[in-house]
Amino acid sequence: MNATVGDRLLMHGNTVGERDRGGEIIEVQGTDGGPPYIVRFDDGHTGLVFPGPDCVVVHQ
Repeated sequence: MNATVGDRLLMHGNTVGERDRGGEIIEVQGTDGGPPYIVRFDDGHTGLVFPGPDCVVVHQ
């Protein structure tokens, strides 16, 4: 998984009834665009994310 600042990270809900979440990648801490990422989620909070198999990077 590779990303750049400004890309979006989508996290699909992994249990029944859980909504998908998304946010803008504001910092890439890994080498060559790899994780972890600092993400500003659509609900306003910011967090460090080590994406799993339920995540997709949407390049902008």
